[in-house]
Amino acid sequence: MSQQQTIVTLDLEGVLVPEIWIAFAEKTGIESLKLTTRDIPDYDELMQGRLNILNENKLTLSAIQEVIGTLTPLEGAKAFLDELRSLTQVIILSDTFEDFAKPLMQQLDWPTLFCHRLEIEEDRIKHYRLRQPNQKQKSVAAFKSLNYRVIAAGDSFNDTTMLGEADVGFLFHAPDNIKQAFPHYEAYNEYSDLLARIRKELT
Repeated sequence: MSQQQTIVTLDLEGVLVPEIWIAFAEKTGIESLKLTTRDIPDYDELMQGRLNILNENKLTLSAIQEVIGTLTPLEGAKAFLDELRSLTQVIILSDTFEDFAKPLMQQLDWPTLFCHRLEIEEDRIKHYRLRQPNQKQKSVAAFKSLNYRVIAAGDSFNDTTMLGEADVGFLFHAPDNIKQAFPHYEAYNEYSDLLARIRKELT
C-alpha cells in the first residue's frame, strides 16, 4: 500500500442515494423540480429556482422530509460504502442539506458528511446557507494540504471541480451529457467496478 494516506470523497445523490428533488418532484407532480446539478451547472441558479417553486406552491420542509423518509440508498450502495470504509477513510461531499440527509445517513450507518444548511421559518424554507462556495473542491484541496492523497467520484457538473482537484477522479452513474462534457474522467456504472478501480489506486 502507498505510504501516503488516502481519503476517498464521494458525492451523495445519484452516487449512493436517489436524487431527493426528483423524488419530491414525482410526489408533487411539479416537473421543474426534477432539474438537478446534472442539468444546471450553476448551483445558486438551481437552488433559487427550487425555492421559488416551493414558495409559489406553499410547500413545506415537512412535506419534503416526508418524501425523504420513504427513500432508501441505491441498491448495492451500503455494501459498497461498507467495503470502501474498511479499506480507507471516506468522506461524502454533497450539496444537499443537513435537514434532508439525516434519514439517508442513518441507513448508511452514519458516514461522515460535509454539506450545507437550510434557513427554516415556520416549516418553510426561506433560504439556504452554503457552508462555503465550491465546498467540494475546497475540501479536497484542504485534504491534500494535510498530505492525503484524494480519490474522488461523482456524477454531476458540481462534482467536476472536486474530481479535477483530486489526485484521481472518476465519474459514477453519470448521465451521457456529463460523460461527453468530461471525457477525460473514467466513467463507471457498477459499484463493483468502481471499487475494483479504487482498490488499484490504494495499492
